[in-house]
Amino acid sequence: MSKSLPASHNLMKTYLSELLTESDVAEELSHQRIKAPARKPLAHKEDADHKSLEKLLKTVSEPKEKTVEVAKVDLVPISTDKSRAEVMVNKQKSYRQGDFQAMFFDVAGLTLAVPLIELGGIHKVDKTSSLMGKPSWFKGVMLYRDEKINVVDTALWVMPEKCDEKLMNSLNYQYIIMLNDSPWGLMAENLIDTVVLRQDEVKWVESNNKRPWLAGLVKEKMCALLDVSALIQLLDKGIDIYQE
Repeated sequence: MSKSLPASHNLMKTYLSELLTESDVAEELSHQRIKAPARKPLAHKEDADHKSLEKLLKTVSEPKEKTVEVAKVDLVPISTDKSRAEVMVNKQKSYRQGDFQAMFFDVAGLTLAVPLIELGGIHKVDKTSSLMGKPSWFKGVMLYRDEKINVVDTALWVMPEKCDEKLMNSLNYQYIIMLNDSPWGLMAENLIDTVVLRQDEVKWVESNNKRPWLAGLVKEKMCALLDVSALIQLLDKGIDIYQE
């Protein structure tokens, strides 16, 4: 379990609200207790969600006794294959229709969610080899079997201005959340749950050029649902949440 900062949860909630102040999502959040209809849980939903998380945990890959030679390691090239792009778009569209599953994880008290269909796998955190000239949020390259994983320090990517020494020392990364079929993985402290979401439980953000990484807001949990394909594009370009 990670060490928690005082009022860390409230701090990160405030931070997420700040990110959304320029859209109508913020207004939705301020009124959601009044407007949001009572949730009607699916039959045996909690049991099903719990079992889904247990199944995911069983698939978590344990680190292997391998090291990466920095001199021989570089970022995995960006794929320009058209079919891959089309597959990612189709996957993105599929969870915008009907109920869909999402996995929730947290970093420094901030909860994030990723559509399960865009989850590429989960690894246990292992040693990484840093590379010169990369952004501060680029933790390094981790080798899993013959696969090179580009590891992202999620806290530094999402909230660089809030990552002081105290916060960074409090982090206890345990997992790497792989993004679709890309080489990118986000570091996570805890896997919280897998949940079946209805369309009306998400405040979708349309054509958000300023925050392309944000697919929407899960209203009940007050957390960001990641647009994985857009996030991958930002990481490929070497830019953070502010596109800097």
